[in-house]
Amino acid sequence: MIAAALGATVIAVDISDEKLALAQAAGASLILNGRNTPDIPSAIAELSKGGVHVSVDALGSKITCYNSIASLRKRGRHIQIGLMAGSQSDPPIPMHLVIAKELEILGSHGMQAHAYPEMMQLIFSGKINPEKLIGRRIPLEDAADALIAMDSFQENGMVMIDRF
Repeated sequence: MIAAALGATVIAVDISDEKLALAQAAGASLILNGRNTPDIPSAIAELSKGGVHVSVDALGSKITCYNSIASLRKRGRHIQIGLMAGSQSDPPIPMHLVIAKELEILGSHGMQAHAYPEMMQLIFSGKINPEKLIGRRIPLEDAADALIAMDSFQENGMVMIDRF
């Protein structure tokens, strides 16, 4: 949503048509369903005419991390936001591409606090609408169950606690 608001052409990749529809509603220009696309990096290279400038893996799986890096063009930048935990904690990194294309790989816990004013301005101006990302609202007493269920990826959008 932020990248689209700043003028980027966003390619969203997921294995759920429902989640891809949400990505389009949030500003993705192009979508790819990984279940129907056997070679995601090649498909992205074709759509972007040579690879993307920036890739973001917000899931944190070995496959999405690898595909995200392999989708970059020369001097591209990969941002790993999705926490790589458990059996996914040691992903294969295509170092031959990192070196040959002079790629950057960055890790991130999310947006840094010093960038909040700029993001808030995007919200106030109407350029982004984070409310579109809310899939379900729950009371605080349901939070523990929602947290435990996060690794099943059943939600479409984020779950928001709005009743205390």
